Amino acid sequence: MILTNSNFKIDVTSEIGNLRTLLIHSPDSGLGKVVPSKAQDWLFEDIVHLDTMRKNEYDYYVKLLLYFLDPAKIKGKLQQIDNDAERSFFKPDNADFHASNQVIEIQTLLADILQEDDIREKLVASVCAIESCNYRLQEQLTNTDPVELAKIFISGSLTTEEMIFAPIPNLIFSRDIGIAVNNHMLLNKPAKKARFRETLLARYIFFNHPLFAAYSNNILEIPETAQHFLRPGEDNLEKTTLEGGDVMMVSPQHLIIGCSERTSISGANEAIKLLFENNVVKKVTIVKIPHKRDYMHIDTVFTQIKRDTWVLLRSLAVAEAPIEEQEPISWFADKKQKDRAEIVQFEKDQKPKLFSCIEDLLTDISENDLQSPNKTKFIYSGNNTFPFDAREQWTDSCNLLAIKEGVVLGYDRNDKTVEAFKQNGFNIIRVNELLEKFETGELDPQKLTDTLILMPSAELSRARGGFHCMSMPLLRDKVI
Repeated sequence: MILTNSNFKIDVTSEIGNLRTLLIHSPDSGLGKVVPSKAQDWLFEDIVHLDTMRKNEYDYYVKLLLYFLDPAKIKGKLQQIDNDAERSFFKPDNADFHASNQVIEIQTLLADILQEDDIREKLVASVCAIESCNYRLQEQLTNTDPVELAKIFISGSLTTEEMIFAPIPNLIFSRDIGIAVNNHMLLNKPAKKARFRETLLARYIFFNHPLFAAYSNNILEIPETAQHFLRPGEDNLEKTTLEGGDVMMVSPQHLIIGCSERTSISGANEAIKLLFENNVVKKVTIVKIPHKRDYMHIDTVFTQIKRDTWVLLRSLAVAEAPIEEQEPISWFADKKQKDRAEIVQFEKDQKPKLFSCIEDLLTDISENDLQSPNKTKFIYSGNNTFPFDAREQWTDSCNLLAIKEGVVLGYDRNDKTVEAFKQNGFNIIRVNELLEKFETGELDPQKLTDTLILMPSAELSRARGGFHCMSMPLLRDKVI
């Protein structure tokens, strides 16, 4: 049955408005087949234990999202869900799958479009071309049941034992393949070959699924630079790449794009031209961070949690102190080797504006774009204490998802960052306790304020992505 929703809308104007609809992808069997020798090629830091990731970590995420976004799908069913060893509630190909219209599973959308013969033939041919499959295998896949074919495209597995191409384990980080910018979708261009197939699948979904039919003219694809195939070298500056972890919709007319290990200056440049030509936003700020695995995307360095509050890595976020205030050794330091961000803001037909540091930019967004009456506050990774700031940033202390303003999801392992939240007046609660309180009615999701929800993270953190990465918001309430 094809997912339909007569009330479906794409409209994201901030990072903090009440979340109403998002795309996710639950961990699939391909994740359980990542081998050590390929882990880093497939952008993981380590191999993961799939069942633990699913049942003890990611499933909490799905249940929590449903309580906030689609409570009718879960209220009164929590005990039954928890007692189901088969995980029927979470499996898109199962009759008991939750099938939410608000917490939308990418695999179901893929299975939907594969029901159309012409789309199935085209997509099979495209996947087989980039994966170098033989002709007979292409014919076999073309004649495969759409639900099963969707699983094969994502997991790489033809059967339980036989794999025909690599998995795409990064599909759980759904934000990277597309970003809703107001009522447009900006489809991205990945930097790494490991993500090419998921980008192809996303294009077919957005251009062919009935859910997005009303937005067909609002789907934007970033083009390559002219005659890119003639340009020398493999340098990141030459390639046109952009991933969603480097894109933040911070106010109705303001988008931030990070230039990072995964997003090139060329990619940011093409995105700005595309957005201005289509009058999608009036202002785009480029935040260029060091091209390091430590940072990867800008959402590993900072995310917004309230109109006046941001969480960030301070060592990368503040301007250097004047030289006379530093220790003698600083006189001899090589400034070029220091990690710092470069920030330039562009407005159509206006001169570019420079910011000295990330904190100044975020303050400007809070106080001018979002009209916060309060002084902007910053909660620092690791409570700004070395070495915990760097350790906890590595395990996504800054990569948080706001379900609503002030209510955010983060990993339970980042103890010093949790201390910083407490010091800034936030309530702290573990997700298992919170779900029980929602189920009994002791707490109401819609009345929750200023709360950091701690999510289990032993396996998910091995993939180097937090809940900001694991979400593609399609609809949020406006905050101004």
